[in-house]
Amino acid sequence: MIVDLAHLDRMARELRGLIIEMTHQAKPAHLASALSCVDIVTVLYWTILKIDPARPLAPERDRFILSKGHAALTLYAALTKRGFCSAEDLRTFNTNGGRLAEHPGLQCLPGVEAATGSLGHGLPLAVGMSLAARLGNQPSRVFALMSDGECNEGSVWEAAMFAAGQKLGNLCAIIDFNKWQATGRSQEVLQLDPLPEKWASFGWDTVRLDGHDHRALHECLSHHGTGRKRPLAIIADTVKGKGVSFMEDDNNWHYRVPTADEVTAAKKELGLA
Repeated sequence: MIVDLAHLDRMARELRGLIIEMTHQAKPAHLASALSCVDIVTVLYWTILKIDPARPLAPERDRFILSKGHAALTLYAALTKRGFCSAEDLRTFNTNGGRLAEHPGLQCLPGVEAATGSLGHGLPLAVGMSLAARLGNQPSRVFALMSDGECNEGSVWEAAMFAAGQKLGNLCAIIDFNKWQATGRSQEVLQLDPLPEKWASFGWDTVRLDGHDHRALHECLSHHGTGRKRPLAIIADTVKGKGVSFMEDDNNWHYRVPTADEVTAAKKELGLA
């Protein structure tokens, strides 16, 4: 498959602009966490996932689990751009009586496969879906996008052991390794390093790459599920707040909401204004 890198770049910038605009309007937290995983989500939704907006519950579909559910705006924006829902749906984000909460609920939009946000639950759900696909002779692949801080949770490693033991080659965990948690550097909260070696020691094929490099992401993800006997863990090095210079690697944007002037400045920097 020939990948249109210019198109992916444009989509990633548009997603970032939409996420920033919606954060200003709805005033949720977790803007920087949403921005760090945009490139991963862009490559998945525009080049990798076998999904169809007209058949969102097709049994043979690939599954994407946003285990880091606090980045829900990234998922909602991608589903909107891919035609699973409308811009009007997106405008209900974080509103009283709206269908889109700060953390995603099951089928709150077509294409949302699981309720997530309580960290450590998404990978176990993905493991169950992977095993179900194999038992049902379905070609489905399952992708779980996790945060690095989420790797503090014991349920992650229970799921990792089970997946390796069951040889779930149709399962891929992607760790958005932006190196921040809510109140500090991930490495300062718990001993994460050496993260790739940890996953490898649990029986996973492990790759480390630049989580903002669309070509590298595509090349790695496009081989997922092709005759694998082991699950795949991708340690994706990312930058919290990626795409906007005054937000990058600044953990204040874990909770800060941009002003109207900051939205304008960010969209200008993204080439959207």
